[in-house]
Amino acid sequence: MSNISTFELNEPLDMHLHLRDGEMLGLVGPLTSETFSGALVMPNLVPPITTKEELLSYKQRINNICEQDNFEPYLTLFFKNDYSYEFLEDIKNDIIAIKLYPAGITTNSETGVSSMDVEVLRPTLESMSKLGIPLCIHGETNGFVMDREKEFMPIYEAIAKAFPDLKIIMEHITTKDAIELLDKYENLYATVTLHHLLITLDDVAGGMLHPHLFCKPIAKRPEDRTALLNAALKAHPKLMFGSDSAPHPKHRKESCGCAAGVFTSPIALQVLTQIFEEHGCLDNLNKFVSLNAQRIYNITPLKKKIILVKKDFIVPSAYEYNYESVVPMYSGERIFWSIKSID
Repeated sequence: MSNISTFELNEPLDMHLHLRDGEMLGLVGPLTSETFSGALVMPNLVPPITTKEELLSYKQRINNICEQDNFEPYLTLFFKNDYSYEFLEDIKNDIIAIKLYPAGITTNSETGVSSMDVEVLRPTLESMSKLGIPLCIHGETNGFVMDREKEFMPIYEAIAKAFPDLKIIMEHITTKDAIELLDKYENLYATVTLHHLLITLDDVAGGMLHPHLFCKPIAKRPEDRTALLNAALKAHPKLMFGSDSAPHPKHRKESCGCAAGVFTSPIALQVLTQIFEEHGCLDNLNKFVSLNAQRIYNITPLKKKIILVKKDFIVPSAYEYNYESVVPMYSGERIFWSIKSID
């Protein structure tokens, strides 16, 4: 533990975020836009975002909700096998990436890709490669839940080999296997969440089930968490912070058929500062939460300076807006860093 009592973050970026829509967007949007300069927003709405009209309309709704803050939503398109080159060329400047979901693998992914065969994916991937549009992937199979990401590694490799000029982001990685793969292919990158730096499956289901820590990909083993944490603390140059903050109404988390997702947006920067300070790695935090993403995605975020102080903060038991209520990670618990100012 250091003697540092204040810390400055500049242009923090969340490179994997779920803002939802409607009332839920009204609740969670400002909880990100207040503290982050920008965020890569996932397209798995109902229905998913697959047209330019849907994309621009969604961006406008986000901007309307977050209009009080200096914040840029970076929009993504839901992957389809049959996007034409002309369509992608037209929409290229309106998106930061395209997100690929295997069908049915997570929330609102029922219309995702049914085959991960490279030749099936080739039409869209070839156009993306030529146009310089990055590919974000939810990398899991339908196998045994603890092995789903590991089983997906050969698919990442096949795509990386087939399209060496395509920038591929392995989203919300949870295993040491994924960390090891980062250095094997020049065109592979990754995001990692806050919660996967902190928890294992034991925290989710080792005692009484903790529904607000249940997520997909599921938290893995201690050795996986250690590998993720070590890479983050070193600000591995191909690793970015992506919260995968995935809000669900309280009643959908605390019920049979618990919805998958951990809500961390309001506490992400405070807890990341706490983790990096505890390990003596604060000098690397700006790289992990901003500079790496700026370089990988070639973006220049809006200016924002966050001053954090080492001061206890009790996390609210829930965040509410009209008829929506969402329970955050560490609900009702004490964390040790707080946000002092935002400029």
